[in-house]
Amino acid sequence: MTTPGKSADLATRRERARLSLEGLSVGDAFGERFFVSPSVAQSMVEQRLLPREPWNYTDDTEMALAIVRVLEEHGRIDQDALARLFGQRYRRNPRRGYGATAHDILQKIHLGMPWREVSSEVFEGTGSMGNGGAMRVAPLGAWFADDLGRVVSEARASAEVTHFHPEGQAGAIAIAVAAAWAYRWREARPPARQLFDVVLDHTPSGETRAGLEKAREWPLDATPTSAARALGSGQRVISQDTVPFSVWCAARHLDSYEEALWSTVAGMGDRDTTCAIVGGIVALSAGRESIPRAWLSAREPLDMT
Repeated sequence: MTTPGKSADLATRRERARLSLEGLSVGDAFGERFFVSPSVAQSMVEQRLLPREPWNYTDDTEMALAIVRVLEEHGRIDQDALARLFGQRYRRNPRRGYGATAHDILQKIHLGMPWREVSSEVFEGTGSMGNGGAMRVAPLGAWFADDLGRVVSEARASAEVTHFHPEGQAGAIAIAVAAAWAYRWREARPPARQLFDVVLDHTPSGETRAGLEKAREWPLDATPTSAARALGSGQRVISQDTVPFSVWCAARHLDSYEEALWSTVAGMGDRDTTCAIVGGIVALSAGRESIPRAWLSAREPLDMT
């Protein structure tokens, strides 16, 4: 097992990752409760009616929990350990909202098939470009926030276990970098649009990056619904139509977790995932006190085992 730095450094990394995990899991559970009829969901958003408790979290949080545990035990993304833990957590509770491809991949990993073979064979050998690599990665960005180069390499490694397609990995890189930058933002508070510049500096070329470029130009004072129409908000459940909108929502409300989440869920789409992504980022910039206590109490307790 590799232990990074001094014990104080490890404690700081752990604290940052756990903060992001809280933001991610509350956002995930919050967004999941808006999967009701469109008219009801829209009315809830317009009136800011909190969903009925309890708020159960989904596969977004399940997989983020695995990432945090691997980081705490290894100090890096050990891909074999992460694959095993993904498989174990899946088999313990497969009804967390995993998609069809995730069911296939995680079942095979749990049965002992090599993760690299399983991850690379889906979609006729292209690998998944889904938003799953991005939805779970914010705590990793928090853990390595002091080193953006390390954020990129570790985020790619974390995504590769289930998302072999470059777009799936690009989404994970973009969100991990956004989370790292959000933590740094707390001190100097540079213009929010700088978030896009830093993310774009580190995101590989492709459709996800092109979407981020478009999101950078979309006015931050525009409505979330207009942004969702222009950028996508996860309707296709892929990196390209999830990550740009999520980064835009985070940039819009870096100082307010609550405002960021209401803004994000207004875009509908894959609302548990977009809210998980934004929650994991904005918790780092707005701070733990920005997560409403009532929301924390509504979310079911996290299973950290």
